Parts: sequence; structure tokens; C-alpha cells
Amino acid sequence: MAITFHSSVSGLQAQSKRLAVSADNVANMSTAGTPGVTDGPDAAYAPKEVIQTTTAQGGVKAETRPVQPASVPVYAPQNPLADDEGVVEIPNVSLEQEFVNQILAKRAYQANVAVIKTQDEMLGSLMDLDS
Repeated sequence: MAITFHSSVSGLQAQSKRLAVSADNVANMSTAGTPGVTDGPDAAYAPKEVIQTTTAQGGVKAETRPVQPASVPVYAPQNPLADDEGVVEIPNVSLEQEFVNQILAKRAYQANVAVIKTQDEMLGSLMDLDS
């Protein structure tokens, strides 16, 4: 039973990270930057994604990695960060994909909570049998 609990808790943590990364991507998706600048205030936001892998102990590990390519060029000559050709870079974030990621994270979180509740009920029933 401890393995089930460990797996569910690691799943909750992974989905929390997945939701936080997605929310960060959505919040910064309109942050433009100067083409070629990768660091500092003139750089475009670098979006991230969460990669989940199973562990030998029966859980899941969530790691963040940068999205590749991190940004895409957009013609916006009115933007003060535009280069000589009027191009800025915006983060490579798809609002649709982030919406799907958030729904999937929510459902996976709910499933892990349901497993923990079921395990709690089973342990409670087992304790009742011992009395």
C-alpha cells in the first residue's frame, strides 16, 4: 500500500509542476524580445515544458526543460524591441496546447486524489476488521 501512496503523491507533485509551468508560459506568452538576444531584459521569455518519467520506486518524476525553438520571429515594427527589419521574437507558446495541458494536469491530479482517498477507505475498512 505504501507504493500506491508514494505513486499518487509523486503524481500530485508532478501535476502541480505541470500546471505551474503551463500557467507561467501563458502569463508570459506575449513577452516579446529583440531577435538574437537570449539574456537580459530585451530577451523574449523562454517557455518550458514538463517531461514526466516513471521511477523505479513506482512513482513519477517531473522535470522541466526549455521548449525548442524557444521563440519565433514576428513582424512588429512598432515594437521598441524590433530590430532594423522590424522583427521581434515572441515565445513559442501555443495557447491551445497550454489549455489542453492544464486540463490534462487537472484530470491527472483528480485521479491521484481519488486513488489516495480509496486507499484511505481501504485502510479504514481493514482497521474495522481488526477490531
